[in-house]
Amino acid sequence: MNSDGAYDSGEMTQWLLETDSVEEFLQTLADGALEMTRCEGVGVTLEGGGRPLTVVSAGPPAPKLDEKQYGQDDGPCLQSLRKGQEVAVRDMAHETGWGDYPAYAVSCGIRSSLSLPIAARTQTAGALNLYAAEPDAFAGVDVGALRFLAAQATGGIAVAQRISDTQEFAEQMRTAMRSRSVIDQALGVVMGQRRCTAEEAFGILRSASQHRNVKLRDLCRELLTNLTGRPPTEPEIRS
Repeated sequence: MNSDGAYDSGEMTQWLLETDSVEEFLQTLADGALEMTRCEGVGVTLEGGGRPLTVVSAGPPAPKLDEKQYGQDDGPCLQSLRKGQEVAVRDMAHETGWGDYPAYAVSCGIRSSLSLPIAARTQTAGALNLYAAEPDAFAGVDVGALRFLAAQATGGIAVAQRISDTQEFAEQMRTAMRSRSVIDQALGVVMGQRRCTAEEAFGILRSASQHRNVKLRDLCRELLTNLTGRPPTEPEIRS
C-alpha cells in the first residue's frame, strides 16, 4: 500500500503470484478493501450459470446481506453485477427500492453500501460489495482505489481462466462455496456454545486454526464431524 492508502500495480501482481488459487487471491483483495475503508464487511460475489454466490468475504455482515439479495434475486449487489455499474446506497433507512432488503440491512446494523462491478458482462461477472454501519460512509472514501481493487479482481479471474481449463476453474468455484458452507455451519455451532457474536466466533475459529497450523475450513470440518459423528453437509453444486 502506498502513502495515500492505495495499492500499486506491482504489489497487486505480487499478491497474484503468491496465492495458490483464485479464491485466495480474491480473499486478499477483500481483506485489502476492508482495511482500506474500515467498513464492517466486504464480500466478493461471482455469478456462474445464473447463480450468484459469495466466493469470499471479510467481516461478519457480508455473507448474510449478500444471501438476502440472492434469496429475493434483487439488491444493489446484483444490480451492480448484472448491469456492470457502481451502485451506492447512502442510507438504507431511506431507501425504497429492492423490496424488504434495505429494512433487513438496517436490522443487521448496516446503513450504507457500495458495490463495484467485477468482470462486467463476462461469463463470470461479479461485484465487490462493501457494507458500513454509518449512513453515507463511503462519501469520503477513495473510490478510485476501490475501482483499482475491482479491476485487479477482474484481471485475476481472467488470468485464472486462461491458465486453467474450464473444469479446473469450475472446481475452484465449487470448492470455495463448499468451504463457505462448512465455515458458516461451524460459526453457528460456536455462537451457540459460547453465546457470542459471529465476529467473536470467527475470531475463535481463526485463532484455533493458526494455533494448530491447519486451514480454517479443515478445522471447521473436523469440529462438525466430532460434534455430529459424521462429516458436515455441503451444498450440491451443479455444473
